[in-house]
Amino acid sequence: MKNKKPESNLEDLNQKSLVQDEIMALAKANSPRLLNKFRLVYPDFFEKLSAIQPNLKNSELIFCIYLKLNMTTKEVATCIFVTPKAIQNRKNRLRKKLNIPSEFDIYKWFNEI
Repeated sequence: MKNKKPESNLEDLNQKSLVQDEIMALAKANSPRLLNKFRLVYPDFFEKLSAIQPNLKNSELIFCIYLKLNMTTKEVATCIFVTPKAIQNRKNRLRKKLNIPSEFDIYKWFNEI
């Protein structure tokens, strides 16, 4: 029995890694499946966001996923075919909606949620 537990933990880690890789691939491909897949894997994330701001649009939720994945402004801009300036503007609007102080790192905020 003691030998089985580390194997199952290793399998869990491998499974999590595969799911995270799949989510990142969906994000980079700007796939419409990203929101549903992320919602299935991390339901708590959306519950916490909705507790803070229940009126977020799907496009804003998807943008939150990109930030949760620690994607840079330039990476997100490349994925969704907009300029880095447009991404910066979205970040600022999202900060206001979610009441994230400007002195607080937005990536840190999303990692803590």
